[in-house]
Amino acid sequence: MEDYLQGCRAALQESRPLHVVLGNEACDLDSMVSALTLAFYLAKTNEAEEVFVPVLNIKRSELPLRGDIVFFLQKVHIPESILIFRDEIDLHALHQAGQLTLILVDHHILPKSDAALEEAVAEVLDHRPIEQKHCPPCHVSVELVGSCATLVTERILQGAPEILDRQTAALLHGTIVLDCVNMDLKIGKATPKDSKYVEKLEALFPDLPKRNDIFDSLQKAKFDVSGLTTEQMLRKDQKTIYRQGIKVAISAIYMDLEAFLQRSNLLAELHAFCQAHSYDVLVAMTIFFDTHNEPVRQLAIFCPHVALRTTICEVLEHSQSPPLKLTPTSSIHPNLHAYLQGNTQVSRKKLLPLLQEALSAYFDSMKIPSGQPETVDVSREQVDKESDRASNSLISGLSQDEEDPPLPPTPMNSLVDECPLDQGLPKLSAEAVFEKCSQISLSQSTTASLSKK
Repeated sequence: MEDYLQGCRAALQESRPLHVVLGNEACDLDSMVSALTLAFYLAKTNEAEEVFVPVLNIKRSELPLRGDIVFFLQKVHIPESILIFRDEIDLHALHQAGQLTLILVDHHILPKSDAALEEAVAEVLDHRPIEQKHCPPCHVSVELVGSCATLVTERILQGAPEILDRQTAALLHGTIVLDCVNMDLKIGKATPKDSKYVEKLEALFPDLPKRNDIFDSLQKAKFDVSGLTTEQMLRKDQKTIYRQGIKVAISAIYMDLEAFLQRSNLLAELHAFCQAHSYDVLVAMTIFFDTHNEPVRQLAIFCPHVALRTTICEVLEHSQSPPLKLTPTSSIHPNLHAYLQGNTQVSRKKLLPLLQEALSAYFDSMKIPSGQPETVDVSREQVDKESDRASNSLISGLSQDEEDPPLPPTPMNSLVDECPLDQGLPKLSAEAVFEKCSQISLSQSTTASLSKK
């Protein structure tokens, strides 16, 4: 795999037609690994000496935001330097020159900015239902499984199993295990095909890491923000609300709020972040588990505008639907209010309507017409697979072909109970996994309390 990727970078320097295997804009682990391994398979099985190049659909500067990818690349000994990112290849120029063929993996709808590339799409491999109105007119292969890497594994083992080495197998195996939540039947994310190909990879390469080990390490890496700058931490998992000229950023941060607030130069960095992205308000929701494995949520509201900050804080403090049960905590920073959130079941997804309500209250108090309803822009984990992976991810409720029979609903023990299988498999963001774990923890605590009685 490493030698192949080195050759791909060299091919970019030549003026020749390229077959680009492009993952989605979320560029989560499944998207990256599917692009790398599918391109590797196509290159190894092509007899016409055509060049197949995998492209990660983000800027190289955004890679540090994806801790699980950084960790996994190091674990399988693939240098980041040999990967090709979206800002390192001009797909539009290649297309205009008649030198581009696109293979889409882990998505099938190009964003508006890439609409001109649709006519270059020759194949699609995805694991979500196809939206016929927007799907490119080409060969489309779709199957509703937990991980797109499962479909790539199937193609390799059925088409050219001899090309599969341990490094490539480790990439596929770890990705499927993470995507399918360690193949846990109680979660309901893994399909029989996902389980089948995980077992096949383990049979072919018995020295692959144990499922529990690779799942735990990838999950830990996904939540780890220790090496990120403040801006990277805020951008890693972010949503944005716009209304009447006011822009509110809501970031999930996976660490203790006290530790976050003690970061050096934090106030200056928050000001710079808001100024750079034209945010009027920044809401940080910290999420972590304490030493007793109990979920903890905290809130910080940063806003230099006194009236706006006061209104938001009052709405959140007095909310009863749902009640956040906020307890103010000390903050040495002006323009910043911090709270311990007693109701850990209120996720960021549930916080959004309260923030929208706060904006309405602010406009009412200022005698400003509220105008059109606000819009919500979900971060890149939205293209995700991540509708939020849980609300996001990855993302949109894609419709089923009307000629196809309806699919059965997702088992109700799925991580995302409200997302039926006929609307696509749920995308599991870090926040979604946390929320479900919080619910499980609360349920176990309640059960234990009742049993004592």
